Amino acid sequence: MNLVRLVRRLLPLLFLVALGWFLWRKVGPALSELNPLNTEPKVTVTHNTVLTQIEGLGKLELVRYKFKDIVEYRRASRYPLLPDAKVALVVGGEAVGCLDLRKIRPQDVVFDGDSIVRITLPAPELCSFQVRHDQSRVFSTENGFFQDADLVDQGYKYAEVQVRNAALQAGILAQTQRNAEQILVPMLRTLTGRRVIVGQPLVLPQVGPKQ
Repeated sequence: MNLVRLVRRLLPLLFLVALGWFLWRKVGPALSELNPLNTEPKVTVTHNTVLTQIEGLGKLELVRYKFKDIVEYRRASRYPLLPDAKVALVVGGEAVGCLDLRKIRPQDVVFDGDSIVRITLPAPELCSFQVRHDQSRVFSTENGFFQDADLVDQGYKYAEVQVRNAALQAGILAQTQRNAEQILVPMLRTLTGRRVIVGQPLVLPQVGPKQ
């Protein structure tokens, strides 16, 4: 009997404990947000992504050249008594050679008899060149006079031009042409069952002067 009475007395208490736990699970998160001592910052993200352009791609990347260079960019002072501003950069860059397959015309594919197909591919291109900022760093700046950021930006732009010139001087277009033949000829031979003869005009872009 004593055990039954004890259980009867504890039932209301157990009910209140369970009710309190249930209510805390429901309203606890809301109350924590209202707590002025809650120092965890509230993060709100708003975005509106807009599709601005759809571009068809037909460029086949065939070779990538990577460069390392130490560039010193000097800017003459406007005032005779002040020294020239200069920045030294350790630069990593890359250039990519490609073919734009969208430029192939119907007359560029000629079947010669039953065993040969002649294909004239578009001229190789330097489709991209850039400074890799994740592989570059500023070594030093001098006499920037609170314009160091602009000086560094100009230095990187100069370095990017040199990446282009270095890639062209290293023969990236000729290598692109060779790689195109090595990749496309076996593929076209398998597709057509014919001997494939590839022609490709090599038009060299003008290399800018080394600055």
